[in-house]
Amino acid sequence: MKKLPLHTKIVIGLLLGVAWAVVSSMVGFSGFTKDYLLPFGDIFINLLKLIAIPLVLFSIITGVTGLSDVSSLGRIGAKTVAIYLATTILAVSIGLALVNLFNPGKHLGGDQRMVNRISYELWVQNNSRVDAADNLRYMDDPANAVYLEQASQKITADAASDVAQKGLEKVESQKEQGPMQWLVDMVPSNIFLSFNDSLMLQVIFFALFFGIAVVLLPREKVEHVIGFCTGANDIFIKMVDLVMKGAPFFVFALLAGTLAEMAGDDINRLGSIFYALGRYSLVVVIGLAIMILVVYPTLVSFVISKKSKLNFRQSFLYFYRGIRPAQLLAFSTSSSAATLPVTMECVADNLWVE
Repeated sequence: MKKLPLHTKIVIGLLLGVAWAVVSSMVGFSGFTKDYLLPFGDIFINLLKLIAIPLVLFSIITGVTGLSDVSSLGRIGAKTVAIYLATTILAVSIGLALVNLFNPGKHLGGDQRMVNRISYELWVQNNSRVDAADNLRYMDDPANAVYLEQASQKITADAASDVAQKGLEKVESQKEQGPMQWLVDMVPSNIFLSFNDSLMLQVIFFALFFGIAVVLLPREKVEHVIGFCTGANDIFIKMVDLVMKGAPFFVFALLAGTLAEMAGDDINRLGSIFYALGRYSLVVVIGLAIMILVVYPTLVSFVISKKSKLNFRQSFLYFYRGIRPAQLLAFSTSSSAATLPVTMECVADNLWVE
């Protein structure tokens, strides 16, 4: 039997994760799934995030030190920024148009919508700096006591992670900042704090600055530094490869545990989640399909055709066969930080970008 490729194994892991979540909800095993399977999914995300920062650091340094002329870095950087800004604006525009056209949030089950609504009311009540969007108070209705209890549990869980509070504090601090603060934020004052807080732009700035300094020095003085960075880059790429060998199981555990955490042992609630997520996923897939099948192929085929003898169809297949594992991992984890090291590995090993 032909050995299955990694992306096929990841898809199988996704499907098995959904199947396990359905079965565990039916037989009352959601608690077991959350306690003993979901942690492996969290470990998977943590491992990829662990590798992401040093991999970006050493890969950029290695790439810059491989240039013989620093001026070429400026040309590459300008093109990269221009393409990034153009595709980002286009992607946001497509996303907003599709969301306003299909309104996927309206298809969430009534019970879940009520829990979310009361959770919002509790959050506003606990944050004096936030003004309510309206004067409705569903939490005061005795008929919604069950929803109030579920919403309180949700608020408690969210407060433990403190994500909303940190986001609120960040928004308020940005209100007092000048228009050029984004440029200041790119330059780290302490690179080790940037590593600790996963501030990727600051890490990239440091890596570029470090690499340029290395290029400007005599080669004989920095030969050992270049060798160390190249070796470290190879080591972290290998670490990604080792982690990805277990990706099918980790993805299975992550999806099964997440669904079990959302639905518990209520199979009807799980069905409602599947229905709502199905409508939402359909909108997401349509948006992604436009970007993947229209926008990116046009850009990629233009660049590849310009650099090689491949036609549009050949360049399209070449790109997506190479990048497919990263796309599937991004879809299953919804984490750009976790997917980044896999993306870099695909670009280097499958697409042969140096």
